[in-house]
Amino acid sequence: MKTSSEQEMLAFGEQFAKTIKVPSVIELIGDVGAGKTTFVRGLAAGLGIKEPITSPSFTISKSYALPNGGNLVHYDFYRLEDPGIMQDDLTENLKNPQNIIVIEWGESIENLIPKNHVTIKIDYNDDGTRKVTL
Repeated sequence: MKTSSEQEMLAFGEQFAKTIKVPSVIELIGDVGAGKTTFVRGLAAGLGIKEPITSPSFTISKSYALPNGGNLVHYDFYRLEDPGIMQDDLTENLKNPQNIIVIEWGESIENLIPKNHVTIKIDYNDDGTRKVTL
């Protein structure tokens, strides 16, 4: 799929929210600024989360309560060569059958990501649009 604006990426995230089942793990792949957090903002809106969604780049993870229980847990492992204690946090959240987990820059913890996860790759196009591949 191709998106040409922030609004289209938000709408894609909202639509995607209608297709996922709990529990779910979503791996996001894309360069810095590709639209990964924008997708998560749309996903959160589609899941009924009202609070503002921000990038976990510096905090590494952020958790948002889902309306029917569980959490949307958003990880960003970009700054971590060794995930350390965050590996334990991820493992704990993966055990909760009510959670939806989104992972950015998951190379350092790829051995923990369940095999049955969804991968969404976001690439820049020369014309400023984004190519989104599931």
